[in-house]
Amino acid sequence: MTSPAKAELSDQELIYLDWNNALEILEKAYKSGLFVLIIGPKGTGKTTLVRKFASMMNKELHSVNFSLRTRESHLIGTKTIEEGQINFVEGILVKSMRSGTMLYLDELNAAEADVLLRLDEALDDRRQLVLKEAEGQTVRASPDWFVIATINPLSHVGTKELPPQLLSRFPVRLRLEYPPEELELEIVKRHVKIDDSKLRDVRHAIQLARNLREAAAVEELYYSPSLRETIAFAKMLNTGLSARQAAEVVYANAYDQWGQVEYQKVVDMITSIFGD
Repeated sequence: MTSPAKAELSDQELIYLDWNNALEILEKAYKSGLFVLIIGPKGTGKTTLVRKFASMMNKELHSVNFSLRTRESHLIGTKTIEEGQINFVEGILVKSMRSGTMLYLDELNAAEADVLLRLDEALDDRRQLVLKEAEGQTVRASPDWFVIATINPLSHVGTKELPPQLLSRFPVRLRLEYPPEELELEIVKRHVKIDDSKLRDVRHAIQLARNLREAAAVEELYYSPSLRETIAFAKMLNTGLSARQAAEVVYANAYDQWGQVEYQKVVDMITSIFGD
């Protein structure tokens, strides 16, 4: 649910091709003290972008991945009893405000209304939070506190519209889409060593993924594959699977949960690209 971490990443985790100038926008927003909202479907590299930026700025990163199970206590903290004494254990939001870390609010529009209400209090221009859970003490954010949030399109399950007041707390908004085909291929190459003999099959997989995304965008299919699937396809090719087999296990089989008709649509698309 919550995870504080230093922005110390491996070379693999730091792979991010900044094809839409997002890092520069984030840096300018950071220097201006403006919080940022990143909008885009799953698998477009939103989290990788945030982690890359935190590392670039040498900032410690605290993160919260929101769901219906995220509670106020995850953000604010809870009271505990230890050796007969009542103590208050600070939550991720309070810790981040005090220490001036970068706070990453992932999938913010999956959070419940009461959670969003407490966030709204902390994110307004005063950058402070009254802890009713701790005798009403006031937490004031460090001057270098910075917040980035991400949201998925409303077509994604579990998402809902952000309240206008909360939306206004993030005056800088970035749209992150899937990259162009050539750049997607370059991203895959950064993650997987691709033999020249397999390059054509990877290009076909990218074409398939784009077709599936377009079908999902107009609600012809339920699921839109991410960049992770393209990378997985290339890795499975390297294990010796045929392109057709790799496409089935990476792409088609995911659709079987929505029934035979959905699954068959994807199989037919695979056949048209990779053959029988």
